[in-house]
Formats: sequence, structure tokens, C-alpha cells
Amino acid sequence: MSGLALSPAEAESLLAFWAEAGVDAMLLDTAVDRIAAGKIAPPVRPQTAAAPAPAAAPRVRQTPQAAPEAVAAAQAAAAAATDLTALGEAIAAFEGCPLRFEGAASRAIFSRGVADAPLMVIGEGPGADEDAQGKPFVGRSGQLLDRMLAAAGLETRVFITNTVFWRPPGNRTPTPVEQAICAPFVERAIALLKPKALLLVGGASAKSMLKTEEGILSLRGRWSEWRSSDGAIELPAMPTLHPAFLLRQPAAKKRAWADLSMLAERLDRPERP
Repeated sequence: MSGLALSPAEAESLLAFWAEAGVDAMLLDTAVDRIAAGKIAPPVRPQTAAAPAPAAAPRVRQTPQAAPEAVAAAQAAAAAATDLTALGEAIAAFEGCPLRFEGAASRAIFSRGVADAPLMVIGEGPGADEDAQGKPFVGRSGQLLDRMLAAAGLETRVFITNTVFWRPPGNRTPTPVEQAICAPFVERAIALLKPKALLLVGGASAKSMLKTEEGILSLRGRWSEWRSSDGAIELPAMPTLHPAFLLRQPAAKKRAWADLSMLAERLDRPERP
């Protein structure tokens, strides 16, 4: 790749691909000859009793502290909403999230779908097409998501939203602080909708909702448990690959299809008495 010039758009797409894949480190600037290094005998050290290895700590997400007044205002506005229509109006009137003033359209982008859906789909944030049309997941990624949901028989059984409701500048990933400010509205939407399960689309959504630092390639394909901040609500959550990732890596669609198949099967299980 040395000497290969990339346009800003190509570079942004490439970085987004590796970020979605969970890569969080870069290669060294200078190549290391590992074969030659392996020929050098390591120094002999005296034998000592090996200490037991500590248990691996869970990779819990350390969210930077959001402004307490902004979070408190979001909690109050969300709690006052008695239905999803009122919640959308509360989000539209909310001025505590800095994304609202960073180049997004004046209207907030809350949701689309069925108001009594058994499945809530949660993405990361609106993009340019969503900003223009005022609905989540309506661009190329959204069109692919719709086709996938239809193939799984879920297209009429979903309510779709995001972790933030205004487009981040340049379609960047929303920050944990921005997601934390909007989280009370997402949680209130779950409480009002009462879905049977959550589909967390992409790494940014899964990390925010599950409070973890695990990458999406590690999280997808297995059930997790989402809990509300007060512990009153617990729901099964299935993280899956973002459609934008699938557009760049079509071979990964079979993994996303496996996730949706598991999800559809769980939604159709008979309720336990």
C-alpha cells in the first residue's frame, strides 16, 4: 500500500471499515524481521515460582462523564412523555445534546416503524439521507436493512431508532457522551414500546446499549442482556453487523443473516405461562 494515495472519502471509508471490524491498533512504522529476531537466544533467567494469572476482567465501557444537567433534563423530558408521539415531540424540543447545533437539520430524527412492534432496532445515528428525510435508516444502509428484515419476515414487526437523534458532523460515530445524553430517550422508548427483544445494529450501538468495549465481531451472533438504568426492564439483545459494513464486505451478509434468523426464531417462540 506504500505510495498509494487515497481521497478523503476513500480514507474515511477505509477507517470506518476497520473500526467496524473492531481494529483498535496500528502497525509499526518500521518492519521487524521476526525470523532474524527468533535466532537470538533469549537470556536465561533463574526459575521462580509462577504467580497465578489474575482472572480476566470484563471489558466494561468507561463512559466519559456527560454534563449532569443535560442528562437530568433528558431524563425529565423523557419521563414526562406518556406515549411514543409525545416522546418524539420531547426529543424534537430537547436542546441538551450538542449534536443539535453541529450542522444537523433543525428537526430531530426519532423513529419509523410499528408502534406496537415486538422488535426494536437501534442503530448508531442518522446519516446524510436520514438528515434530509427526517427518518432513520432510509439511505443505502437502511434499504439493505429493510431487505434483510423482509427476508426474515420481520419488516412489519419492527420499530427503528438510533442511539442519538441528530446527524453527527461528517457522519462520524457519535461519542459516548452524546449517546449518554440521549440514552434516557432511548430507554423511555423501550419502556413505552415494550418490545420482546432488541436488535443492536453496529458496534457503536452495541457498545452503548450493553455498556461494553467488546468489538461487534465478538458480540454478534450471541445473545446479550440489556437492562434499564433502574434495573426494572431486562430484554434479550442481539448485536449484529451494520448494513454499511455489509455494503463494503458482502461476504459478511451470511453472518448477519444468521443473527436475524436466530432473532426471528426467538420472537416466534410461544410465551411461557
